[in-house]
Amino acid sequence: MAKNTSLYFRIVEGRNLPAKDVNGTSDPYCIVKVDNEVVARTATVWKNLNPFWGEEYTLHLPMGFHTLSFYVMDEDTIGHDDVIGKISLSKEAIAAQSKGLDNWLNLTRVDPDEEVQGEIHLALELLRDSQRTGLRCHVIEARDLAPRDISGTSDPFARVLFNNHSAETSIIKKTRFPHWGEQLELELDAEEVTEGASLTLEVWDWDMVGKNDFLGKVEIPLACLYKTPLLQGWFRLLPLGNTEDDAGGKLGALRLKVRLVEDRILPSMYYQPLIDLLVESVISPAEVEDTTPLTMLEEVTTVESRQDVAMTLVKIYLGQGLVVPFLDYLNTREVNHTSDPNTLFRSNSLASKAMEQFMKAVGMLYLHEVLKPIVNRIFEEKKYIELDPCKIELNRTRRISFKGAVSEAEVRDSSVELLQGYLAGIMESIVGSVAQCPPVMRVAFKQLHKRVEEQFPEPENEDVKYLAISGFFFLRFFAPAILTPKLFHLRDHHADTRTSRTLLLLAKAVQSVGNLGLQLGHGKEQWMAPLHPVILRSVASVKDFLDKLIDIDHDNVSEVPQRAVFLPSVTVKEGYLHKRKAEGPQLLTRFAFKKRYFWLSSETLSYAKTPDWQVRSSIPIQRVCAVERVDENAFQQQHVMQVISQDGEGQLHTMYIQCKNVNELNQWLSAIRKASIYNERMLPSFHPGAHRGGKWTCCLQSDRAALGCSRTHSAVTLGDWSDPLDPDAETQTIYKQLLQGRDKLRAQYLESVDAETAMEEEKRLSPSADADADGVERSRQFHERRQAAAARLLDVVMDLERAHLAFQRREREEAGNHILTP
Repeated sequence: MAKNTSLYFRIVEGRNLPAKDVNGTSDPYCIVKVDNEVVARTATVWKNLNPFWGEEYTLHLPMGFHTLSFYVMDEDTIGHDDVIGKISLSKEAIAAQSKGLDNWLNLTRVDPDEEVQGEIHLALELLRDSQRTGLRCHVIEARDLAPRDISGTSDPFARVLFNNHSAETSIIKKTRFPHWGEQLELELDAEEVTEGASLTLEVWDWDMVGKNDFLGKVEIPLACLYKTPLLQGWFRLLPLGNTEDDAGGKLGALRLKVRLVEDRILPSMYYQPLIDLLVESVISPAEVEDTTPLTMLEEVTTVESRQDVAMTLVKIYLGQGLVVPFLDYLNTREVNHTSDPNTLFRSNSLASKAMEQFMKAVGMLYLHEVLKPIVNRIFEEKKYIELDPCKIELNRTRRISFKGAVSEAEVRDSSVELLQGYLAGIMESIVGSVAQCPPVMRVAFKQLHKRVEEQFPEPENEDVKYLAISGFFFLRFFAPAILTPKLFHLRDHHADTRTSRTLLLLAKAVQSVGNLGLQLGHGKEQWMAPLHPVILRSVASVKDFLDKLIDIDHDNVSEVPQRAVFLPSVTVKEGYLHKRKAEGPQLLTRFAFKKRYFWLSSETLSYAKTPDWQVRSSIPIQRVCAVERVDENAFQQQHVMQVISQDGEGQLHTMYIQCKNVNELNQWLSAIRKASIYNERMLPSFHPGAHRGGKWTCCLQSDRAALGCSRTHSAVTLGDWSDPLDPDAETQTIYKQLLQGRDKLRAQYLESVDAETAMEEEKRLSPSADADADGVERSRQFHERRQAAAARLLDVVMDLERAHLAFQRREREEAGNHILTP
């Protein structure tokens, strides 16, 4: 049974941050670390003490973790960035919040004694005979220690302490992976050695000038040595344990959303009955009003979890090749339950959320093709645009007129002209993209169009079938991407204040187009009126575009079950990176890394001089053994990763690649790890340094073939919209949701159904029906079907619960047997 740990976190915003710059503001960004490894960096929000980021991440950590930390930094163009403060959350603190953490948290000061990391390998023995009492500590090695020196390394030594006795190892210079292999012994008085006493081992960074820097400690109760005469293993280094001080809120606060999901994933056969019920719900529903597992799932889904449940269901049905019938089933129920066309899909129902998540799951590449060129142009031009007379600042624009000071009317005229040009470019790109739109998305919209037309056939509701599609397509897909391109991966950074305002005005205009111009002139923002003619002119082309979009033969669109990690020959990721030249003469760093264009597919990692270059070099994905970060001091370069592969003769080869920032680094690490996740010859350890000058820069060993000094992280990945589908993990999520709502379902469907309730339900569903014998019989049959459906679903949930308990029992027994085995 596999263990699956996923960490979801959203960095929403900050408030009341201290000013770090001479202009009285700061340029804040956040760095996120899991166990002292940087996993994400937000964009910088310039000149703002109350920044909004709204960035969210999903991190998959199969081996678990200890601490999640958020550091708020102030970016400086010259010198090192300033640390404003941090927030640290232990795994236990996050897990204690069953619904997740969503709160404002005060920043604390960064204490160097608390910034520890790494592990130390020890063998401890308690020596007791008639002549003497002592402690023997074999200090073998340490790994992943914190860098304390400007070189990105440390000069570590270890110190063993017990009461007033101490002993130290030698100092090993310039490494975070020291190998000591030294025996330290302490002679003790017999009365000192009690079971309540404990041994402390500290690791320090030696400094020639000033005091030594603390690197971590391990405390071991002597009671452990009484039970186990020889205690050996890797021990995690812990901080001094100083009480964190939030400075009374003087450092400001962050609003964070954090949720931990820990699951044990059963073998696929255990989830198949639940999959079968979900499939049955959409391929053979007896009547649209019948109760099915999907309708029961929606009933027990909270508003907070609905988006996650919708995304999970979309993935499950994509994996089954049934995403169109699934969406059609939800949309049909939603449409049939709507009497006023003006309220159609306006709520955050499961149908609305499922359509929204479906577009992100299958249409993100399409979105990039359509919007990226125009968004890049807006970012590059940085024009000052404003239509609201209350917000026009004449001193923020370049002079438009050569006759004197620029006027408000000139600013407005210039803004209208620029906005019209941008909006025309956006609309032209969208309405010309029929062929680029994924066929499965077009079929889903075709089905939606059909259901709405059936429900609202009246001439006065002619536009409703268009509004249903454009509401999703423009209001929930294109407009949000235009408003915040960073959150849709269209840009690496958030827009500055000027560009952000332009994007907001364009997003409003695109929303108006999506509403087919029906709300124009009715809102408070009358200053948008100069754009109304362009919006109204776009409406006709939008209707024509939607007609063409749904003009597709459903039978020719195959929904391929995506159970594989990636479909063959699909390019998962591509872009320019810098590759280090093959080993040879020592080159200056600026000449060692050359710009190359990389492609990653399910089969190969390839690169060439340019995207159009005919000759490509490549590494077969099946030969990849590890994909890891590289220490900054290896090449005096940041954001470098290594791809270790094995040739046909078993020889290992390492390719070093530099990315432009930490987020790009994490994205490429994740993408290559996901593509190679099922490789059989993955390495358990690696060298985070490079072999230069006859030794490894990390552990200082001279043998190039020496075993790696740090553990690999091959299963640690970032969640992404392009992730491969994992049917078992997705079905486990649905099972947990149903398990939480089991009592509610049992009470509603199995314990409180009587004749009177049946009649009331019949009247609710068919108010005009007479309460005659036929009506009662229909009600009875209806409720019998409901009871049967609920009973089947609850039986499946109980079977899964029993399977989980059985596996947990077996795990405990195996763990107990392991302890008892000598």
